[in-house]
Amino acid sequence: MKTAAFIFFLLVQQKAAAREVTYDSLTDTNKHVLTEVTVHAYGLDMPLMQTPAAIGNITQQELNRTSDASILPAVNTLPGIRMEERSPSSYRFGIRGTAAQSPFGIRNIKAYYNDIPITDAGGNTYLSQLGYYNINSLEIIKGPGSSLYGAGTGGVLLINSIPAEWNKNVAIHYTAGSYEMNNLAVELYAGDTTFKQVIRYQHAGSTGYRRQSESLKDVISWDGMIQTGNKNELSAHVLYSDINYQTPGGLTLGQYLQDPVQARPASGTIPGAVAQKAVIYQKTFLAGVTNKWSIDQHWQNSTTLFSTFVQQNNPNIRNYSRSTQPNYGGRTSFNYAGHFKSMSLKWITGLELIALEAKERTYMNNKGIPDSLTGDVEINNAQSTVFTQFSVQTGNWLFTAGASLNNIQFTLRSFNNPYSVQSRHFNNQVAPRLALLRQVSRFNTVYASAEKGFTPPATSELAPTGSLVNTKLQPASGWNYSLGNRGYLFNGRLYYDINFFAFMLTQAIVQRRDSAGGDYYINAGSTRQYGAELLINYKIVRSGTGLITDAAISAAYTGYQFRYDDFKQLANDYSGNKMPGVPGSTVNISFDAYTRRGFYLNANYYYCAATALNDANTDYANDYTLLSCKIGYKTGIKKAGIDLFAGGDNLLNKKYSLGNDINAAGGRYFNAAPGVNYYAGITMQYRY
Repeated sequence: MKTAAFIFFLLVQQKAAAREVTYDSLTDTNKHVLTEVTVHAYGLDMPLMQTPAAIGNITQQELNRTSDASILPAVNTLPGIRMEERSPSSYRFGIRGTAAQSPFGIRNIKAYYNDIPITDAGGNTYLSQLGYYNINSLEIIKGPGSSLYGAGTGGVLLINSIPAEWNKNVAIHYTAGSYEMNNLAVELYAGDTTFKQVIRYQHAGSTGYRRQSESLKDVISWDGMIQTGNKNELSAHVLYSDINYQTPGGLTLGQYLQDPVQARPASGTIPGAVAQKAVIYQKTFLAGVTNKWSIDQHWQNSTTLFSTFVQQNNPNIRNYSRSTQPNYGGRTSFNYAGHFKSMSLKWITGLELIALEAKERTYMNNKGIPDSLTGDVEINNAQSTVFTQFSVQTGNWLFTAGASLNNIQFTLRSFNNPYSVQSRHFNNQVAPRLALLRQVSRFNTVYASAEKGFTPPATSELAPTGSLVNTKLQPASGWNYSLGNRGYLFNGRLYYDINFFAFMLTQAIVQRRDSAGGDYYINAGSTRQYGAELLINYKIVRSGTGLITDAAISAAYTGYQFRYDDFKQLANDYSGNKMPGVPGSTVNISFDAYTRRGFYLNANYYYCAATALNDANTDYANDYTLLSCKIGYKTGIKKAGIDLFAGGDNLLNKKYSLGNDINAAGGRYFNAAPGVNYYAGITMQYRY
């Protein structure tokens, strides 16, 4: 597959150089035609074709291809990205294998919601706090983005809740499906060109495929944008979510094969998930304001102030934890854009500060009720990032150089008897980045980049709930080297994006899980991570005059060779072994067709190769294939519109585990995913 990808890369270069494409072929106004996307990654605000970085982009069109139960299917259509769901609302999000480190949630990735950092100072990102309709588009930087965004070896998520086109309207969405899935959402777009507002409410719930996997979520949000004169734009965002989802726990291979629906049963003196009423109750409040000030024709300042508050109660198999996590901070940047002779210049420099003051108490769990107190800690984290980046464009060349200087402080105070204080200071972590792009022809570009990334241990890794504190964990860091090519062929009908990378990581942080299901972490020496990522979109029909007005097919391939370079633990030598939790390859093929009469079809095929489940590479999860399909009908009368749809996931009824617990004691790796399941829904919209 690597050889084939490399040959394709060379052929594309020859075809692009030999064939000229007319500009008009790429400016069709039909919304399903392959159009150039402007991305905001690295602050360049340039078309994707002219951005020297590996970036995945998810728009509203991709999100609408499946049900509104989750963004997971849309995310997994991108090469290099993998989202997992251990149970409803229990997500893991990985970029180039970073999910392997995460027992849940997100690690090694920095996330922003409308310019607001939602990755706290402890390195944790609670993606489940967002509702499906809070995500209008998503940009994903693949590979270290530390030069501009701070800590994170995996990449950066840039989440936007505001649509590019503004229309005053009210929309109601309702979807029902298997396992008593119900999803109701209401959106109101109000205001005018000087004061835009969006109010959203979403209620979602499901009993889940497995026992002890019921979930319930309520999210309400408000977004406001005010244009104050010609030089200022003020935006504010407020979000509140109330989530609870049960956690069924991992199964051994025998349990998984015998009865995949069961929750983790009792084992010896350790009770099961049902008996302990394992569940996560999480309430989140987020508020942030951003002011963009055009100082003059060259200079602009963007300043964001924000605060988040997370309250979480978690009765689990091992214990009962209660925590409050207030997080606050700000980010400011000065942007310069100008010209010098034949060169276009851009300069970004700024500062980001984030602080976390968490309180966490741990109790014995008496069947879902907190019992005797076993732990009482306060955790203070502070992160500061100073960054700067220069970009120079001359002729067909674009050169970018940037770096950040990072200072991170961790302090844990334990009020157990005796009282103790433990601290770590990760000082002056420098993260540079260099990138070069060459525009070979009007619709063909080649780029190369080298960037250093680093990730200090997250709070949940230094001090896992109910486990021993390990302040000796070292930050993971390494250099990533990328070579990529993007372009259009066949008169703009085909778009391709191919990227090769090599990432050399030292002091990789890996997960362990003890017999009671608790997580702890160790450094794993060095790793060698090589990969190839390919995305192809082809327009079969565009702006057709017949029955089918639009039809497209896309394919995404991810091929990884991730291995431990030097990893020895006591008497065990894992050097040369595959890194667990990272499939060697995935393939996604999507097909979309739209008709003149309003009927449409979205189909998706997904393949995942076998995956190592432990460092010794003695246990594997089998490969699997998934097939999903959605059919619908859209129509409108004057200002009103309606969308009726129905679909199914895992239509081949494959047995697979999504969100495996890596290095789990007793071989409890498996979190069984649903078999064949269905949904149907309706969206009604009225423009006023």
